[in-house]
Amino acid sequence: MTKKHLALFALLITAIVLLVPQTQQTAGVIPPATVYNRSEETSSVEKPCSNEHPEWREAQTIEGVEIAPAPACEPDNPYEVAASVKGTNNISMGTLMQTDLAQDALIMGEDTDQDGDPDIIHIKLEVVELNGASPDGEFFIDTYPIAPGIQPGLWVYAPKSRGMAVKNFQSQVANRLLRAPSPTIRVEQGDKVYITLENTHYLPHTIHLHGVDHAWHTAAGEDNDGVEEHPVFPGKSHTYEIQPRHAGTMLYHCHVQTAQHFMMGLNGMFVVEENRPNNWVQTFNVGAGQVRHPSAAVKADYSQEYDLLYQSIDKKLAQIIQNASDPRLIAQRMSRDYNMTESFENYFMLNGHSFPYTLRDSIINVGDNEAIKLRIANTQRTAVAIHFHGHKATITAYDGVDQPEGLRLTRDVFDIAPAQRIDLKLLTQNNGVNSYGPGLWMFHDHVPTGTTSDGMEPGGNMALLAYKQLVDEQGMPKMHDEMLGEVFSKDYYAKKQAPWNQGDFKHLLGDAGLIAPPYWQIIAFGLAAGLLVGLVLVFAIKRK
Repeated sequence: MTKKHLALFALLITAIVLLVPQTQQTAGVIPPATVYNRSEETSSVEKPCSNEHPEWREAQTIEGVEIAPAPACEPDNPYEVAASVKGTNNISMGTLMQTDLAQDALIMGEDTDQDGDPDIIHIKLEVVELNGASPDGEFFIDTYPIAPGIQPGLWVYAPKSRGMAVKNFQSQVANRLLRAPSPTIRVEQGDKVYITLENTHYLPHTIHLHGVDHAWHTAAGEDNDGVEEHPVFPGKSHTYEIQPRHAGTMLYHCHVQTAQHFMMGLNGMFVVEENRPNNWVQTFNVGAGQVRHPSAAVKADYSQEYDLLYQSIDKKLAQIIQNASDPRLIAQRMSRDYNMTESFENYFMLNGHSFPYTLRDSIINVGDNEAIKLRIANTQRTAVAIHFHGHKATITAYDGVDQPEGLRLTRDVFDIAPAQRIDLKLLTQNNGVNSYGPGLWMFHDHVPTGTTSDGMEPGGNMALLAYKQLVDEQGMPKMHDEMLGEVFSKDYYAKKQAPWNQGDFKHLLGDAGLIAPPYWQIIAFGLAAGLLVGLVLVFAIKRK
């Protein structure tokens, strides 16, 4: 072998050593651009607002009931509002057919005190399962997503309904009456109210009227407290009788295996309004949120009223009804296998939705110099600390008991224990205390987990207090297009998409992906290595 051959061998070996591809590459000052990946597909992205019923947002009068405008993306059905005020027995068949209410869901009786409004009320409720397993296949039925791609199992009370539970024959989606949370129920102080639970569910349940003035026994000497010792079994019904003497914001919930059933969603607000003449109250506020027909007492002091119900979900508990359709298995797994002392809160909801769906129906729409009444209830397992950006509100009542003027606190964070309620007076007067001025002001639970959905943020119970000039014609906030394009994606909450996957900083903050390999280096390495091997073989053959 000549010196030239040795030099060639040395040169090839040096080239091979220098060209060996590395398993890792060091990024420069500016990271390499991220590669295309599945998160860029648009099939998982929803429109922020479906705009299904824009006509429902308008102020209107139905059956003589004045219904306030609701600029939200998904307003409540105004025909159901009218039926909830007049009763299903006092409206036309045409109006009733625009709802999903049964004919006997809400019966208004006579005006016993001759003050212009009914005083005997008959209410019928059912227990509805959402996102539960179907015995007909590997899919959920009566689906109700709380956020993009998130469908935990839920139980809710609902006004007695008629027809199909789903939207149509081709759909598995629950109709709009069947949703979380359980409806806020409103009655008037002194009304004689009969609440019948018609249990069409497969497990026993009750209705306990938490904080509501009621006798322990009915007039017939039967259970009137809705406790576990007197469950209403499947296919049975029971009527609770009340004539509340005290007005305020209360609760109602199931008291059978309370920990589990409460966390599954069987709870709602129960409001007793002050007795006033001609006071036709909105008995059902389906989905909570804006009260489109406030009571006479509220209208005297406030321009608007909202019900805000905070809930949380343990996905392990919620999955029990999604992994079995046999009631015996569900009863075993929920009451014996599942341990509530080891429970965890994964999802946090306001009025039945988590962010970004809270932007569809839980925005508080305000103008300048308004007085807004907020009724807030916490039905989570843990306490909440509700914080309003840009505003300070005043607590007017705790647990349905009005506070004297001198004891009313004005603050911007409100600690609310489980099952506790507060009433707030929120003023939009731009004076640096009540309001800092117009904006899209966030309000949320300041406990850090409250703004997450199974660990992903933004999520949870975040919502907006939005001044009307900053909301578009579909009820969605302006100036949020880029963020809405990210969070209205199933991939985002499935943790398949980076939080900053769009915009100018995507290459810095998006998914790193896979850096393209240095093809020239691999080719050169292969050529050098091949040439070296070839030369070695040639010399070996010649030498032999």
